[in-house]
Amino acid sequence: MNAISTYDVVVIGGGPSGATAADDLARQGHSVLLLDRAGRTKPCGGAIPPRLIKDFDIPDHLLVAHARAARMISPSDQKVDMPIEGGFVGMVTRDSFDEFLRERAASHGAHRRVGTFTELSRDADGTSVVHYNARPNGTSRATGDSSGTPTRVRARAVIGCDGARSEVARLAIPDAHKTRYVFAYHEILRKPENPGPDYDPDRCDVYYRGTLSPDFYGWVFPHGDTLSVGTGSADKGFSLRGAVGDLRQAAGLGNAEVLRREGAPIPMKPLPHWDNGRDIVVAGDAAGVVAPASGEGIYYAMACGRMAADAIHTFLETGDARVLRRPRKQFMKEHGLVFWVLGIMQLFWYSNDKRRERFVSICRDKDVQKLTFDSYMNKKLERKRPMAHVRIFFKDMAHLLGLARV
Repeated sequence: MNAISTYDVVVIGGGPSGATAADDLARQGHSVLLLDRAGRTKPCGGAIPPRLIKDFDIPDHLLVAHARAARMISPSDQKVDMPIEGGFVGMVTRDSFDEFLRERAASHGAHRRVGTFTELSRDADGTSVVHYNARPNGTSRATGDSSGTPTRVRARAVIGCDGARSEVARLAIPDAHKTRYVFAYHEILRKPENPGPDYDPDRCDVYYRGTLSPDFYGWVFPHGDTLSVGTGSADKGFSLRGAVGDLRQAAGLGNAEVLRREGAPIPMKPLPHWDNGRDIVVAGDAAGVVAPASGEGIYYAMACGRMAADAIHTFLETGDARVLRRPRKQFMKEHGLVFWVLGIMQLFWYSNDKRRERFVSICRDKDVQKLTFDSYMNKKLERKRPMAHVRIFFKDMAHLLGLARV
């Protein structure tokens, strides 16, 4: 225990954010330890937009489906199809997608370790020390099992990418508790041999019904030979498992084989601070970067991980800890307005079934469809069509005032 390894960076958590940060820093020549507890797949619809595929060089073989449309389904079973003109949304399975990202980081020099993070301390010279229970690489941690070999490593910098309710954030980041969570639950089903005439392997179905979620939505997303069927809610008394059972019946999948079940908290608001002002920064779900209303997190996690890596690289080169504030400022500058708009939308439109009914009706509008997918695919608010925004504003007002037909 006298001599311990020292790394430039220890990245805690090997999801999309952590693996991206580790990969970027390893490519820049830094010594990187990527610590991942393994054996855990987060509940996720698995949708990735074209900008993610391009920015992070995702190979086509990871895409298990190409969604070319979304179907919005209202409480009264009103169905509105929204085609994705001239493109698609890639669908991935998180276990293989995340593992690819971790392996890519390792191929560029990051050292992978399997283990469970336990605490942070400091050496006599002030260097951060990361404590974890190590397990042999290739093994997974059973649920509730924190066993392993107590291990510690020194780190000039630490990036916490250990998910919602991050232990790194709790230990090191001010006001880390000041965020909101939705609990998500999904079931991975084997696609039936005869899924029915209404099933489309290239379409994502989104259900807006209070019986399926009082404040979020339910989804049926294609994953090639499997499907992700899930929902989420911030209401702790709401039965997510019961709602998913109802959703499977509504989607004609009541008899489909369940391959696995997964649940986890999902943050719905970025943390007020992402760094400790010294040598630690958080990213991904640990920083709270999941979009309200949509629950989309993969792109934002990877973008956040890259921003954190850029800041850590500068910190290691200059020693100036002020740069650790940069990831949050940069992220909020690029995506803060989108998060604010989506938060207002979720708060209003998801509050009751009457509003959900009107929300789905709005989705019939071609301007709404065009601007929605342009913004989603490119990850920024579309500003090229100002008159379309004006038309949408007045149409929204008509729905808000009850003047438009549903």
